Amino acid sequence: MRLDLQAAAAIIAGIAGAVLVATVPAALAIAAPASVRTSVFAVSKMTCATCPIAVKTAMGRVAGVKQVKVDFEAKTATVTYDPAIATPTTIAMASTDIGFPAQPVAR
Repeated sequence: MRLDLQAAAAIIAGIAGAVLVATVPAALAIAAPASVRTSVFAVSKMTCATCPIAVKTAMGRVAGVKQVKVDFEAKTATVTYDPAIATPTTIAMASTDIGFPAQPVAR
């Protein structure tokens, strides 16, 4: 008897899924979403179109940072991060260390 490749893959996936469901405790089967926080930073010394790229790259490399949006005209960066991993201080320092001093903006 000849099984086509799609049917074989479906069977294997079904078996693997059954094993996964059977071996993972219910409490672990659904992961809670990680908490995130968003902070706005005032960023100085951005003078050209490539400056926001450098700031975004530096801040984005901080562990726990999920997203960085830099507004060149407003001279700000809006950063979404996991507060259990990153802090506003470490995010600001990443930008400051490459020559673009950053400070969290009080809300």
